[in-house]
Parts: sequence; structure tokens; C-alpha cells
Amino acid sequence: MKAFSPPLPNPLSIHFLSLHKLPTSTSFRYTKFMAQSEGSSTGKKLIQIDISSDTVCPWCFVGKRNLDKAIASSQDQFDFELRWHPFFLNPSAPKEGINKIEFYKNKFGPRSEQIAARMTEVFRGLGLQYNLSGLTGNTLDSHRLIYFAGKQGLDKQHNLVEELCLGYFTQGKYIGDREFLVESAKKVGVEGAAEFLQDPNNGLNEVNEEFKKYSAHLSGVPYYVINGKQQLSGGQPPEVFLRAFQAAAV
Repeated sequence: MKAFSPPLPNPLSIHFLSLHKLPTSTSFRYTKFMAQSEGSSTGKKLIQIDISSDTVCPWCFVGKRNLDKAIASSQDQFDFELRWHPFFLNPSAPKEGINKIEFYKNKFGPRSEQIAARMTEVFRGLGLQYNLSGLTGNTLDSHRLIYFAGKQGLDKQHNLVEELCLGYFTQGKYIGDREFLVESAKKVGVEGAAEFLQDPNNGLNEVNEEFKKYSAHLSGVPYYVINGKQQLSGGQPPEVFLRAFQAAAV
């Protein structure tokens, strides 16, 4: 299982997403989607996007930021309904967490420094500072929480993914830390997160069912299905999403 990055133009070049910069002043924390149901009262066409991702996948965060930019520039044409689904890059990762840098060194060997440098450049293009400090580990609790947030509103679910990614990728937060998860939920208005997470069985069946339905067949993430027909993988630039919106709306 792996994280998809966009294909490189040639083996010697690096695909810098800084060519598609997001304004650093843009806030993604309080995204509101016009459509939360099958129909839309605005008269715009509805774009439904199912996203398979893992909360420790950097390209998933890159893709989210570029998707957000594409949505922001096309809300005059479409209403959007986004749903996040679980994927596990490392299903056997320890719950207690392991040092992030050591994990990548063990996984990628000498390539780990090159990969880190590339992600640093990509994140800089998004106005973010890529941070490899802290721990990585099991993401099950984060996916349980994302499911729980979705029950309170798809906008809250989307904003929670943003908070979790910001904390993990730019602030050295551990994705399995209960305090961090609850704090992120509170920031986006998700209520009852602490109580929900306290029971390890809450949301477990639902997360497993979503994984089987949307992600079990995948070899990597991020992966997007738009209106059930357009499929994309990797941290695509905004213009790729825009073209997919147009094709899916036909």
C-alpha cells in the first residue's frame, strides 16, 4: 500500500506543485458545502466526491488543498458534496507510535532524505512548512473520528481532515494522540468526540465497512471518485480537478 504522487514528467525532474500555489491567506478551516443531500435548491449541478485517504499520507493533504482550491474557484457553477473514506497505508502500525524520521529511514532507506526534501518543497508551494518531528503510527482512531464527524455534517468532516493534517504534517502532532484528536474535533465544532473515542468499538464496524466498500481494492491513495464516474489518483493540481468537475457534470 502506498501514497500516490503525480507522475513525474521524466525521471530526472521533480514535480513541484509550487506552480499551483494556494494563497497563503486563504482559510480552509471553515469550509461550508451548499449541498448535504441528494438534491440542491440552488439550481447548480451537484458534484459528489468520494475520497479515499489516510491521515498520515502527505499526498492526501496536498490533494485536499488543491481540491479545495478547485472547489473555491467553481462554486458559482456547482454545489459540492464530499465524503471522506478510510485507507490504511500501514495497517499494522503501532498504536503507541514510533519516531517519524526513523520510520521513514527504515521504510525507504537512502531515499528517505530525497523524499523528505521533495515533500518540503511541495508543502512550501502550498504555503506550509513540512514537519517531520514527532511520531507516526496507527491511524484507526483518526478514521473513527472522521466517520463520527461526518455524522454531524459533511462540512465538519472535511474541516476535521484539514485540522488533523495540519497538526500531523506541519506541527509535529501524533495522529494517534487522543488529546490531539479531541482538540481538532472541538476546533471544527464536532461534539462528543472524547466520549466517542473512549470506547474503541465506537465506529469500528462502520470504518471497516467503508474501507471494504471504497478503499479495499486500492493500492494507494489519495483516490477520488467524482459523481461515480470520474476517477483520479494522487495529489493532482487544481486544474485537473476542474476538468474532472466539468466532465462529471455532463
